[in-house]
Amino acid sequence: MRITIAAATAVSGLLLAGIAGLGLAQEQPFKVRIGVLTDLSGPFADFAGKGSVIATQMAVEDCLKAECKGMQIDVIAADHQNKADVALGIARKWVDTENVDAIGDVVNAAVQLAVQSLAREKKTFAVLFPGGTARLTNEDCSPETSVQWMWDTYSQVAGAMKPLAKPGTRWFFLASDYAFGHSLQKDGAEIINAQGATMVGAVRHPFQTSDFSSFLLQARASNANYLAFANAGADATASIRQASEFGLQASGKKPVALFLTLQDVKALGLAAAAGTQLTESFYWNFDDGTRRWSERFAEAAGGGKMPSISHAGAYSATRHYLKAVAASKSKQPKTVTARMREIPVQDDIVRNATLRADGRLVHDTLLLQVKTPQQSKSEWDVYNVLEVIPGDQAFRPLSQSACPAIRKAG
Repeated sequence: MRITIAAATAVSGLLLAGIAGLGLAQEQPFKVRIGVLTDLSGPFADFAGKGSVIATQMAVEDCLKAECKGMQIDVIAADHQNKADVALGIARKWVDTENVDAIGDVVNAAVQLAVQSLAREKKTFAVLFPGGTARLTNEDCSPETSVQWMWDTYSQVAGAMKPLAKPGTRWFFLASDYAFGHSLQKDGAEIINAQGATMVGAVRHPFQTSDFSSFLLQARASNANYLAFANAGADATASIRQASEFGLQASGKKPVALFLTLQDVKALGLAAAAGTQLTESFYWNFDDGTRRWSERFAEAAGGGKMPSISHAGAYSATRHYLKAVAASKSKQPKTVTARMREIPVQDDIVRNATLRADGRLVHDTLLLQVKTPQQSKSEWDVYNVLEVIPGDQAFRPLSQSACPAIRKAG
């Protein structure tokens, strides 16, 4: 018996990572092929990208040493360029001609919805989403062919705001003016109203703007004590940096980021981001398990970089998928996703996790606050953990789900 792990190489824009499992000389091994469809060169490359390929490889390695002994598992990867048509072309080729059984990562909402639609149409492959738009397990759910693991847009808002939006608190929203920002603001407003807090104002900014001064002046003029940043990526880092420069936090406006990642905080720097509160459902320095796995990831990735929530989700979702394949001795998506709901979700990534009937993994999330430079003890030591939020508070309740499969079952 032997394990052969081929190094990842770029070939005509396609990153290939072959992992050959334990081969038995006398019998044909049970074969599984996983495609990591990700952003290898664009704005999500640090958040997902090559790191998600590495995390998927780690999941395969671990399963080959345990439940997947005797199987052959291959991993291939490609850059979807953040274009739905490119992603669909790759996914169709993988499934139709390259025997891909599951597609993972799939960062970018438009790409996610396109690939999920293809999986629902073909019913021959599963999709493993580390996170993404809440539509994937709500109105556009497809629980027989896809699962959503670490986060969604609803949990990002609920995890950050439910512990903070107490009666009497006053909120001002700075939101990006497109569907993603609108969704964050809408969910935030619903939580504010439900919990007796007050929204005192909101302003929307153009996508990828560079000057937030006029918007921040409106926020500073309000009587809000919380400033919610309903944006992401470069917009989030630029607006938070400029808010710090404008002295909004010093004037009594506490910053709350509704979508900020570990990589964003590193790009901002602790001096600019200090005090910002946010939610993530994975932080490398949370406990012994997250530190153990993250150190393994950092060694595999090189350069000492700690994993993002997307990298952690790619590992955990893939690992659990492979456990279910091994247990069911099937690659048929409906059979495998059903077994994924039956098997306990246990690894170094998630806590108190349950895979629901809508395909949503419900688990603990974390309310975090960015440390000051003086509080940080190492390069990646950037958060104080303020609170552990139970999954039933962080994720949309199943009773409120618009998932057609749930409504039909009910």
